[in-house]
Amino acid sequence: MASNAKIAVVVAIVALLQVSCIAVARRNGKAGPCADDAEGCLDHLAASRHGHGDGGGIPAVMTVNGFQKGEEGGRSECDGAFHNDHERLVALSTRWYASGHRCHKKIRITSVKNGRSVDATVVDECDSRRGCKDNIVDASKAVWEALGLDTNIGEVPVTWSDA
Repeated sequence: MASNAKIAVVVAIVALLQVSCIAVARRNGKAGPCADDAEGCLDHLAASRHGHGDGGGIPAVMTVNGFQKGEEGGRSECDGAFHNDHERLVALSTRWYASGHRCHKKIRITSVKNGRSVDATVVDECDSRRGCKDNIVDASKAVWEALGLDTNIGEVPVTWSDA
C-alpha cells in the first residue's frame, strides 16, 4: 500500500512540473521548451532554479569554440552574426538551447575544478543532431580565461544555470 502512495506522489510531482513549464511558456507568449520534449522542460526548470546562491547547477562538459569569422563555429544561430572571442559567449547543446529560447540570455558557468563562476551570453546552438554531444557548453576563450582555465585542455567539467 505504501508503494502505491509513493507512485501517486511521483505522478503528482511530474504533473505539476508539466503544468509549471506550460504556464511559464504561455506567460512568455512562446511554445517553450516543453513543446517538443519533456526532458527539455525538466532541464529548463532545473536550470532556472539552480545557481542562485545555492552552488548548484546542471552538470555539463565545457569545450572551446571560436565565434569569429573564419573559425570552426560559423555564424551564430541566434542572430546570424559572427562574434568576438573576447566576449563571454556560449553555444548550448540542442536540448539546452531550447529552440532558441535562451538566445541572448545569460547563463552562469561554474568550474568543477576550481569553483570559479562567470556569466556568459548564449548566442549559438551546439547541434546535437549533427554530432554535438547533448551535455555541452561550448564556450569562447574569454569564458575559459575568466574561469582561470587553460583552453589547451579542450574539455572540462562544469555546471551551469540560468543567470
